[in-house]
Amino acid sequence: MADAKFKPKSVDGTEPHGAGNSPQETASTVEVMPPPDAIEPDPELTPEEAEQARKRYLLKRFWISARRYWGRGGDKFAWPFSIGLLAMICMNVAFQYGINLWNRGIFDAIERHDAGTVYFLSAVFVPLVLGTVAIVTIQVAVRMMIQRRWRSWLTTAVIARWLANGRYYQLNLIGGDHKNPEARISEDLRIATEAPVDFIAGVISAFLAASTFIVVLWTIGGALTLPIAGSTITIPGFLVITAVLYAAITSTSMAVIGRYFVHVSEAKNQAEAEFRYTLTHVRENGESIALLGGEEEERNDLDKTFANVLRQWALLARQHMRTTLVSHGSMLIAPVVPVLLCAPKFLEGSMTLGQVMQAASAFAIVQGAFGWLVDNYPRLADWNACARRIASLMMSLDGLERAEQSDSLGRIKHGETEGEAMLSLNDLSVSLDDGTAVVTETRVEIEPGERVLVAGESGSGKSTLVRAISGLWPWGSGSVNFHADRRLFMLPQRPYIPSGTLRRAVAYPGAADSWPLDEIKSALDKVGLDYLNDKIEEDAPWDQTLSGGEKQRLAFARLLLHQPDIIVLDEATAALDEKSQDKMMQMVIDELPEVTILSVAHRAELEVFHSRKITLERREGGAKLVSDIDLIKRKRKRNLLSRVLEKRRSPPEGSTTSNEGGTVPE
Repeated sequence: MADAKFKPKSVDGTEPHGAGNSPQETASTVEVMPPPDAIEPDPELTPEEAEQARKRYLLKRFWISARRYWGRGGDKFAWPFSIGLLAMICMNVAFQYGINLWNRGIFDAIERHDAGTVYFLSAVFVPLVLGTVAIVTIQVAVRMMIQRRWRSWLTTAVIARWLANGRYYQLNLIGGDHKNPEARISEDLRIATEAPVDFIAGVISAFLAASTFIVVLWTIGGALTLPIAGSTITIPGFLVITAVLYAAITSTSMAVIGRYFVHVSEAKNQAEAEFRYTLTHVRENGESIALLGGEEEERNDLDKTFANVLRQWALLARQHMRTTLVSHGSMLIAPVVPVLLCAPKFLEGSMTLGQVMQAASAFAIVQGAFGWLVDNYPRLADWNACARRIASLMMSLDGLERAEQSDSLGRIKHGETEGEAMLSLNDLSVSLDDGTAVVTETRVEIEPGERVLVAGESGSGKSTLVRAISGLWPWGSGSVNFHADRRLFMLPQRPYIPSGTLRRAVAYPGAADSWPLDEIKSALDKVGLDYLNDKIEEDAPWDQTLSGGEKQRLAFARLLLHQPDIIVLDEATAALDEKSQDKMMQMVIDELPEVTILSVAHRAELEVFHSRKITLERREGGAKLVSDIDLIKRKRKRNLLSRVLEKRRSPPEGSTTSNEGGTVPE
């Protein structure tokens, strides 16, 4: 969990706590439709049938979001560019027809030894070629423009949904097929938006070309009369029939040979994504691996992951080899077939050389149109795999979004406190996404300026409680309320260090130029990082360069710059020695005397820097707050937890009760 600045906005919990415009607000400008209804699998289906049904739905789910690019909330240039692409395709087919006629004319002129016509047609060929090149170039530009804008639009929509309400974090807490979301968004979504534009443009072009040149073949070829056993058989449109049969044979062969292409391609993409993730994981944890001497174990893991990549590539290579047999064989045979078919008519004088060459050209174009599947089946399989992977991520986001809008699992509400309280937890219960309770019956009220320490054994739910307070953990019941117009700042145990300069790292999540350089240097001085002032404008991998303790000091420097009203420290001094920890805590108290602090920590030494301590105890059915004591006596209202505890039990033997209420263990 990265440290971030929050500002409560609503009292009904409909908006997350966040600095500036929320991702959900950004997403609303791109994808305004609610998530599709959940589809329950038919219990009567076999596992194999259920898996096939799931894959079919994944493609449907991809198109539910992707087609909105051409809808009311999509790109205003989507339809103009699409219509322009269609116009370019039509013009390209027209130029193809013109070149086809030119072929007939030039070869007829050569056969007649008509030099004048040959020279004339040679001159005509130049504008035909220039026009064709210009149209194809514009067509490519328009097609790639659609692909770029569609990818941009859909990527923005998915990222907005991914970042909204902490869903990028919540995906780690739920089950589902959404591993490596970064690879799905960057690579799979690119292929998923590029390929359909190519496919649709190819299908339209193939249909128009086939329709146009089938007429040419039918007109030129006419009927073929064959003598058989003393009689004759006439085959009308023999060139068209041959072209259709030839394409049917090659396409069927491709479909049969490549029937496993989709599955193999999908498995290869998944293996590649897992290999990238493993490499990234090693890089991000390089220091720990090096200190522990875990290179050999990491090498074994990488070898195992990469072996899976090679295994999937081998399977894919076999599929490519099989499909190449069909596609390359078709490419070699197709130009010869029409010449052989037309040869008898040419030799008997019923067909000119120009007509033979025109028929050969038209046959090649028709065969190319009918053989579109042969040429594009591998890429179609790759698109299927990528579209399903991005759809799987969309489905997981759908589930989170539906959970936010439904009360079936229970949602923690976020609102505003009443009176002067800075933070209140009212009947707060935190649970897993399956309803299992983690923390239950939490009622706490924190007043301005209080410094509250949350203690408890490991696994008692302290960090989960912090995530619920920050809005990252959505499941449960009750409410988390902040004082209106007060800013919350989180300091996790592992501070996030963004890429870029050290100045940016200190200012994060604000902009690097939001504070003067002297003010940033002063903040570094106060946290004991003055030796880094000379490198403040240096762009370096600070996340790898700084030690754990230095990162935590840097996080405290952020506090001095942002000066929030409420600070939540989640083991924020765990990497510091006791002396450094004391300096950081005292510095915060001195520099921000009015700030309200909520700390989660194990170290008993931190009690001296807090005015109040509440303790979580792990129990069956969920952890509970079992004590709430004042470390520094002060006049304040009896807190809600104290009242609840007094009603449930009387003080046990060997304990005393503080003046302000609450059980104080000896």
